[in-house]
Amino acid sequence: CLCLTVYVFGCVCATSRGHCSQEHAGKMLRCFAQLRRFSSKKSDFSFVTTPIFYVNAAPHIGHLYSAVIADAIHRFNGLLNDSSGASLFSTGTDEHGTKIQQAAAKYSVPVASYCQQISDQYRSLFHDFNVEHSRFIRTTDADHAVAVQSFWKALEASGSIYSAQYSGWYCVPDETFLTDSQLKENDQGVKVSVDSGHPVEWTEERNFMFRLERHQADVLHWIKGCENRVVPGKFQKILLDFLEEPLPDISISRPQARVSWGIEVPGDPTQSVYVWLDALVNYLTVTGYPHPEFGQRWPPTVQVLGKDILKFHGIYWPAFLIAAGLEPPRQLLVHSHWTVDNQKMSKSKLNVVDPNERATLYTHEGLRFFLLREGVAHSDGNYSDTKVMRILNAELADTFGNLLSRCCGKSLNPEGIVPTINPEVFNELGMSEITKKMLDLLHALPGK
Repeated sequence: CLCLTVYVFGCVCATSRGHCSQEHAGKMLRCFAQLRRFSSKKSDFSFVTTPIFYVNAAPHIGHLYSAVIADAIHRFNGLLNDSSGASLFSTGTDEHGTKIQQAAAKYSVPVASYCQQISDQYRSLFHDFNVEHSRFIRTTDADHAVAVQSFWKALEASGSIYSAQYSGWYCVPDETFLTDSQLKENDQGVKVSVDSGHPVEWTEERNFMFRLERHQADVLHWIKGCENRVVPGKFQKILLDFLEEPLPDISISRPQARVSWGIEVPGDPTQSVYVWLDALVNYLTVTGYPHPEFGQRWPPTVQVLGKDILKFHGIYWPAFLIAAGLEPPRQLLVHSHWTVDNQKMSKSKLNVVDPNERATLYTHEGLRFFLLREGVAHSDGNYSDTKVMRILNAELADTFGNLLSRCCGKSLNPEGIVPTINPEVFNELGMSEITKKMLDLLHALPGK
């Protein structure tokens, strides 16, 4: 139990007095059961991803939350698939688009320099919090541009792309066109996005379009083809609700004159690839696409993402892949957001939680443990310093600290070394009848 917790949660426990309550043990077992659900059971290769994070601002705990969830799954899969090199875990930064141009202009720095600065903050954050990724990808990487243009050509070859005059309400901060049902008027009478509250502007331009409706039935089949395709189930229902109505074709390019910071559309230097299509292809880039050997790593075992980008990953992404003749991900794990003292995080409220700052108070291991222990995928988690202190003292320092102290006591472990996990013994335990019985009983617990 101690070895597994230290490894998967990425924590080093402090020594203290205490005992492991039945309630706490149950919570920890449920967490490991969740990890088991997201393990790569159908293949010896594990491929776990986080979304790539937009560099329009510095990272906060919501970004870190995505990363530590994916890292925990990756670590657990590593225990199940102990063969060398049989895993891939990717994360990184999304660096193209209008918002990035505007952010760089705001600080009067070259766009490339601005992207480098913010991307380095993410890279440093994940290093400090022991997120063991295989590849940190940037959409400004040279191999990514090759992958995006190759993927575009695959979509084009399938007849899924056409050129058309497009008009609609465009949201610059969200970098997307919105339908009338996605709009409302705010208190000042300005049209804004229902989801983000950002203002929109009427835009008319010639773009390349993707035939989304053509692939709607295939996306529906993909979602329904697996019992836990999208988890938690409430998010799968949201996608199924989207698919009840015909899906309009979507714009997948922007004029270079308006969005110059991006990847050029193959054969048309006047157009840039839409930032969301560009960003989604990162999952292919890290496998080596378009080189033939990428198929040995594709598709992803599980893709971790926030609920705000569900539509892009749950409808657009599988549609793009199906159109290009590629298999969609095996599973999407969608998590909710973090509030702070029961209020939405906002720069205007000055309540955005900086994980680096909090780590100076609670340590990197402590904050990582709190996010994994307290976060619940199906509903928003609430961050408060009082709660962090209570959980770390009662559980990490007290319960696991006491266990560590006992395991490293002179009579039992004179050298005071936390033993490593033996993969062979771990797998043998996983196949034993008593383990299977315990897991069956665990899944039957209320509130699982």
